This record gives sequence, C-alpha cells and structure tokens, in this order.
Amino acid sequence: MEEIAKQEFVDELCLNILPFWINNVVDTDNGGFIGRVSGNGDKHADAPKGAILNARILWTFSAAYRLFNKPEYLETATRAKEYLLTYFWDNEQGGIFWQLAADGIPLDKKKQIYAQGFAIYGLSEYARATGDSDALEKAVELYQLIEKYSFDQTLNGYQEAFTGEWGEIADMRLSDRDANEKKTMNTHLHILEPYTNLYRIWPTAELKSSLRNLIELFLDKILSPSGHLQLFFDEQWHNKQNIFSYGHDIEASWLLYEAAVVLGETDLTDRVIAVIPSIVKAASEGLQPDGSLIYEKNLATGHVDADRHWWVQAEAVVGFWYAYRLYGREEYLEKAKNCWNYIKSNLIDRDNGEWYWSVKADGSVNTSDDKAGFWKCPYHNGRMCMELIEHF
Repeated sequence: MEEIAKQEFVDELCLNILPFWINNVVDTDNGGFIGRVSGNGDKHADAPKGAILNARILWTFSAAYRLFNKPEYLETATRAKEYLLTYFWDNEQGGIFWQLAADGIPLDKKKQIYAQGFAIYGLSEYARATGDSDALEKAVELYQLIEKYSFDQTLNGYQEAFTGEWGEIADMRLSDRDANEKKTMNTHLHILEPYTNLYRIWPTAELKSSLRNLIELFLDKILSPSGHLQLFFDEQWHNKQNIFSYGHDIEASWLLYEAAVVLGETDLTDRVIAVIPSIVKAASEGLQPDGSLIYEKNLATGHVDADRHWWVQAEAVVGFWYAYRLYGREEYLEKAKNCWNYIKSNLIDRDNGEWYWSVKADGSVNTSDDKAGFWKCPYHNGRMCMELIEHF
C-alpha cells in the first residue's frame, strides 16, 4: 500500500500541482506571478500581488528542486526569489512589503510578521536547495529584523504587525476573519516553521535560543490543557477568543515535532512527543465520517464552520501520518489515508489542475474562492506531497 501511495504523491505533485503554477500563474508581462486565478480558472493579470503568495511559491519550488533536481523547478524558484528581493524587499526600512500592485509598485508597506516569516521560509529553502549565499543573507536579515522589532523582551512572544517604518499600527489583523490582538498563534506557528528551516543551514547560538523559546511558548502559553491551540492573545498572554481551529491543531502537531528534532535537544523533544497525542486527539474532534476535517468551531457562539478547506485536508494528511510514524498506532494511519482519499475524490481539480479552495458543508465544490491568489498557494498541498515522498 505504502509504495503505491508514495507514487500517488509524486504524481499529484509533479503532474498536477506544480505544472498548474508554472503554466497558469507566471506573469510574463510584469514579472513574478499574477496575483489571482479565480475558482473558475479566470486569470486576473491586474490583481495585486501578495507577499505570502510569492514567498510560498518560492518555498514550494525550492523544495521541489531539492527533491527532484528538475531545471523547471529551479527556474520558477529563482523567478520567485528575484521578484521577492527586487520588488517586495524594502530597501529603505528593511523587511518585506505586504502587497504590491500588478506592476510591482507597493500598495501596502506594512510589516506583517507572518509575511516576514514566510519570506524567511522561502529564502532559507532556496539557500538549502542551491547553496545561494544571497538568499541566506537576506533570510538572516529578516530573522534579525523580527527579533529587533517584533520580539517582546518583557513579556515574551512576537507582536503581530507594524507600519512600514516598523512603528505601532492600529490594525494588526492578518485577515478580516482574525481578531485585532497583539499576539496570535498563527504568526507564532509561522515563525516557528521558518526558524526551523533557517536553523538547518544557519545553526547559530542566537537562532537556537529563539527556536527553543518558540517551542516552549507553544508548550507553555499557546497549547490549552484540552490539546487545542489558543488563537488570539493580548500583550500579557491572556486568551481572547475560544475557537477551535482543527487545521491549525493538526498542523502544529507535526511542525512542533519537526522543530524539536531540528533543534536537537532531547529533553525538549521528549516534552513535545509527550503532548502530540493530545493535540492530535483535539484535532480529530473535527474529523467527519467521510474522512475530511472541518474548519473550526466557535465555542462562544456555538457556530461550526464545516467547510473542508484545501489546506486543512493537506495538513491533516501530514499530521496524522507523522503521528503514525511516531507512535505506530493504526488509527493514525487510517485517518491519514481516509483524508487523502477524501482529497482525491473531492478537492483535486482533475480537469484544470490544482485543488479547489474548499468543499462546502453541503458537499458542493467551492468555485467562488480563488484557485490561486493572496492566500491560495501551492505550499500546503505541495508540502503534503513532499513530506509523504520524503518520509515513506
């Protein structure tokens, strides 16, 4: 079964996901990548370009090149790196702009720490895959900017966002659906992830300290006794909302393990291994009989968002697979397989490539949301394939 499954992930990545981005999203007029392809496949060449999309394309194609050594993957990764450093990079204040117009002119210069993290993730993976010193240098510079401006030296943790000049900003939200709080689980998770990757190729004492602290923050502040992640905090680490985000739960379960292993401290790795089953159990509360994982539950209102988002399903496959590898429990393997089967039957666009944004709670395919765009990127589903390919 496992050998067949591994080839399925190779085929999905190399014959469906990556070709879609090469063939449909490269911006031949303005450079980089076009900002949006609608759920119906319409290309919007005039759409704004988001830092997250560019950085995630950079990570995905760099990782794919590292695995497969195909020149077209290197070409796409290099395109993403060059565009990021030419247009998204703030040469005056440092860091990455949030959003550009289609022609590369900055539309929003704010410094969202989440975006700085993804730029580190992409640049460090490019450096890891190619040995490129410029990419490593810029990744380190972003790390140092985050530590300088975002790290809370008094109360610990990382503050969410800043103006283009790294000053205080009134609206710190990552998106419209987020709470306007100074510290969030999501940003901490996506600083943990790039710091882990950067440490692979730049294992300094300062980064080791930062990475250790992030892992401990998850164990001590962000994880609740129930195994769910708490999502939004004020400056003093008071939890501000009671929402279960099942996709983030399962994603964090394996990213925490990866971080601990890369860090290489046995005591901390043991602490992480001890809590993963409770996180996986909490995430499993969102599993449905068809194998899919729903989006979230708001405990205050009782509202359940039962849509099956592409990224949640991808992270579920990886998270349950990691749990199976760690603990050898067949139920984890079954959950990974069932979710993968759900993806194959419902989310993959067999005709036009890539995956749909989601399947709605009523079972209908969501073509209203993007196929490619500010948030719809090749990183979650591409990484799912590569994690399964690398670790079989």
